[in-house]
Amino acid sequence: MAFHDVRFPEKIALGATGGPLWSTNIVTTAGGHERRNQNWAEARGRWNVGSGLKTRDDLAALIAFFRARRGRAFAFRFKDWSDFQMPRQQIGTTDGATATVQIVRSYASGPATQTRAIQLPVTGTVRCWTDGIERNEGTGASQFQANYATGVITLGSSLRSPAGHAVEAQCEFDVPARFDADELGLTLETFFQGQWAEIPVIEVRL
Repeated sequence: MAFHDVRFPEKIALGATGGPLWSTNIVTTAGGHERRNQNWAEARGRWNVGSGLKTRDDLAALIAFFRARRGRAFAFRFKDWSDFQMPRQQIGTTDGATATVQIVRSYASGPATQTRAIQLPVTGTVRCWTDGIERNEGTGASQFQANYATGVITLGSSLRSPAGHAVEAQCEFDVPARFDADELGLTLETFFQGQWAEIPVIEVRL
């Protein structure tokens, strides 16, 4: 998928409205019971960034970003201010041989837990623990490396064994997203003021 490793303007994203979106089909029987079919295994974020425009500079930044992404053609990093920090959580367990572990965030509520792959951690924010001990990022045998384009952690050779050690991680992260429209709808009132229709941004799968 065409992806530009650049972040949508944070100031505009801060004022965006939206959040996680699911796809569920619901059929109601003659007796009033429901049958629900979940179409997606994971939620997708969807936001309206038009609500984040406050100044003429915001408008200029958005137009430049939209033109550079060519509307819906190229995805980008998006900071969802409502959910961009992953607290320290277990993401895997050593098996004595496997070197790589995908960063995943778990959301728990009551008996249910939903996991989400974190593909775009923010550079410099990834921390990693094995066997309860925090490790340094680097290329040494007792260090780890983080891929900031995939969210994969690679453990140094001495951290991969013995088996059964918990691997934990903590980070800030962005969401891979794209515009969900190929045009920007602006009603100009004056040179410095205007009204935006909805400007949708939607999460994508990398």
